[in-house]
Amino acid sequence: MEELAEEAGIPVRTLRFYRERGLIQPPRREGRIAWYDDHHLARLRTITGLLERGHTLNGIADLASTFDSGRDVAEVLGLGEPTEETPVRLTPEQLADYFQDQATAENLAAAMELGYLGIDGDEIVHISRRLLEASSELVRAGVPLDAVLTSGRRVREHADALADLFVRVLRTHTAQTEPEQLRTLAQAVVDAELSMALDRRLRKDGGPDGQPEEES
Repeated sequence: MEELAEEAGIPVRTLRFYRERGLIQPPRREGRIAWYDDHHLARLRTITGLLERGHTLNGIADLASTFDSGRDVAEVLGLGEPTEETPVRLTPEQLADYFQDQATAENLAAAMELGYLGIDGDEIVHISRRLLEASSELVRAGVPLDAVLTSGRRVREHADALADLFVRVLRTHTAQTEPEQLRTLAQAVVDAELSMALDRRLRKDGGPDGQPEEES
């Protein structure tokens, strides 16, 4: 314990307090010897970083509990399944850079349930760089993270339905469809239709002056 505290740059009494609060996991024991490792050191440095960013110990304890009970990264990413998305590995501090004070235990738990986040050791893994950056942009634009996640759940439902539709149609009417051909065709149709749908909705909501356009 003394060696770990020295390496982390904190007093031993602080380390004991963190252990009592459940902020770090218990050490591995061999007889009367307690062994700490790099995972404990990484967690302590994360706690220090989060405290410096203004997070409270109660909030950090909630985050620690969420991380320790989080889904394994292989489960979230569907290891071995084909994907075009690029996963992103983050420390809790880096995740806080994306979402600031909205990186709460509740939002992280919701993101894990949705399948956006997984845990790999002391790292958080986001399933998609594109989704991470888009979510962060929405939050910076003023959309609460919980609203982003709720919308993401609805988008997921519609996306699953669209994927089922394309796979069913192409496999019903073609002898063989390569996965990449299927992906390219489906994305082209969805991109075009979504673009036109947004045009229609924006015209309906208001013209250049913000007032609904009159029908001719």
